[in-house]
Amino acid sequence: MNTALWIVQALLAAMFGMAGLMKSTQPKDKLQPKLPWVEDFSPATIRVIGIAELAAALGLILPALTGIAPILTPLAATGLVVVMILAAFTHARRKEPTAIVFNLVLLALAAFVAWGRFGPYSF
Repeated sequence: MNTALWIVQALLAAMFGMAGLMKSTQPKDKLQPKLPWVEDFSPATIRVIGIAELAAALGLILPALTGIAPILTPLAATGLVVVMILAAFTHARRKEPTAIVFNLVLLALAAFVAWGRFGPYSF
C-alpha cells in the first residue's frame, strides 16, 4: 500500500506541479484557450491558484522524502481535496461536466493520499 501511495503522490505532484507552474507564470490571455474557466477570475486569483497547486505538489513529495515535517504531506493532499471541490463547483456553474469528472478523479486520488498518510501508512 505504501508503494501505491507513493505512486499516487508522484502522479499528483507531477500534474499539479505542471498546472501550478503554468497558472502562476503565464498571462491570463495565454491560459484562456486551454483553460476557459480563467475568464471568470482575475489574473491575481489565477496566480494564487497556481501557487497553491505548486506548493501542494512540493508538499506531496518533499516532506515525506526528506523526513522534515512529514505531516505536511497529508496536509498538502487535503488542501488539494479542497481545491478540487472548489474547481468542481466552478465547472458546475459553467456547465462543464467533463471537467467535473476530471476534478472528482483528482479529488479521489488526493483523498486516498490524505487517508493513507494521516492513517495507517503515515511516516
